[in-house]
Amino acid sequence: MARRALELAAVLLALAALAAVAAGGDIVHQDDEAPKIPGCSNDFVLVKVQTWINKKDKDEFVGVGARFGPKIESKEKHANWTNLLLADPSDCCTPPREKVAGDILLVERGNCKFTTKAKVAESAGASAIIIINDKHELYKMVCETNETNLDIGIHAVLLPKDAGSSLQRSLSSGEVLVELYSPDRPLVDTAEVFLWLMAVGTILCASYWSAWSAREADIEQEKLLKDGREVAPNFEPGGSSGMVDINMVSAILFVVIASCFLITLYKLMSHWFVELLVVIFCIGGVEGLQTCLVALLSMSRRFKPAAESYVKVPFFGAVSYLTLAVCPFCILFAVLWGVYRRLPYAWIGQDILGITLIVTVIQIVRIPNLKVGSALLGCAFLYDIFWVFISKMLFHESVMIVVARGDKTDEDGVPMLLKIPRMFDPWGGYSIIGFGDILLPGLLVAFALRYDWAAKKTLQSGYFLWSMVAYGSGLLITYVALNLMDGHGQPALLYIVPFTIGTFLALGMKRGELRNLWTKGQPERVCTHMHPSPKDSPVAVSSLS
Repeated sequence: MARRALELAAVLLALAALAAVAAGGDIVHQDDEAPKIPGCSNDFVLVKVQTWINKKDKDEFVGVGARFGPKIESKEKHANWTNLLLADPSDCCTPPREKVAGDILLVERGNCKFTTKAKVAESAGASAIIIINDKHELYKMVCETNETNLDIGIHAVLLPKDAGSSLQRSLSSGEVLVELYSPDRPLVDTAEVFLWLMAVGTILCASYWSAWSAREADIEQEKLLKDGREVAPNFEPGGSSGMVDINMVSAILFVVIASCFLITLYKLMSHWFVELLVVIFCIGGVEGLQTCLVALLSMSRRFKPAAESYVKVPFFGAVSYLTLAVCPFCILFAVLWGVYRRLPYAWIGQDILGITLIVTVIQIVRIPNLKVGSALLGCAFLYDIFWVFISKMLFHESVMIVVARGDKTDEDGVPMLLKIPRMFDPWGGYSIIGFGDILLPGLLVAFALRYDWAAKKTLQSGYFLWSMVAYGSGLLITYVALNLMDGHGQPALLYIVPFTIGTFLALGMKRGELRNLWTKGQPERVCTHMHPSPKDSPVAVSSLS
């Protein structure tokens, strides 16, 4: 019972931890609320501010470009090193007391409009203006609707308070040179390719394990029936006693449970709450890693005796010796990841724990038929769209993306994600995908393979191959949309669900098997272990005629 409780906890964690695919940070920010008028119609872009002190390379800061002024250079090699001067007066609302000859002015926010500061700096001969915000966050520099004469010819960049304070201190250390540029994000990063392969590979492995377990259970059942022995009450066709079938009620309640969990994350998102999530994730990760390792090692003749020998452990019941041997390693692995999760390569440990957890859940939790699968994915489809897009109207920000990226904490996102660093992206960051975007479609794909094996279908005549192609295509379209939207987070299930469910429905209808898939979820079977009764036999019928 304790083991099952841990498994179900892992299931609930994975089901609730839906998150949209999102990039490490948006480079271009569209904002319909900020007015666009002639001379003030730029998109808001992030800007790199590279610094040199006494001609030695120093810190790089990130600011945001203004709605007004010329577009900022995108290529670093075309950007110029320019001398940085501290404005006097510091707010740059009146002409500087000292002469400015092509330098960049560092000014403080306040006392006048952004456009006024830029006009004053341009009139004094400055080539650009860097404004220090009075808060630690970035702020979009916009124009007022009644402003005219906005033909501003210099760049304006806003830095957060801490970055601006660092630049002010640097000016007291000697000559400071800065370079302003806003590099474009590559259309395709290798991180997205590897993340796609990781998601597809996870579903592939989990589906084969689920189908293999179901087939082994069917073989064992057939042996019992042929021997004339009764089948155990908890032994069901097409599954084993350790499996959990999703029903219609739980599929529909998924939206409510997952939404409550997401709102809780959003409202309570803080350092201590993320620490709690890390602990929960580590518990689920240990269970998943242990289950996968034991299954892999059990295939070897060297470890098979240990896998088939059991000992009673308090609270856990009967546990194999192999499980006892593997468990300390899994716990140590999860603890080390939890302690060192902020290191640059900690994402590898997070992905290992996440993948094994997803594989274990797909092996334990099963969709009994296409009706339940459609209800589950349909609810997840609406859930994903609502919390990525529609939640902006209620909370003024995308709840799903805020939670996924951990915007309200000092953490780099919540742990219930698979992530890979964007290796060739000048802005860095991670490409991420939520557990739910792999797990929920994976349940349907695993159902397809179990059905194919039970019906003895070939790869082409079955449903598994085409459902895998549908999932891979839907995820690929997600990444295309992600890049077309300039890195704005996308709900992956918006594209994956229509592809997978649509493929199943189309093939089932074409082959005349839709009714069987929809309700039974199993092919028609002939019970070979049963002998026909005299009244049903051809001989009996002949003698009566």
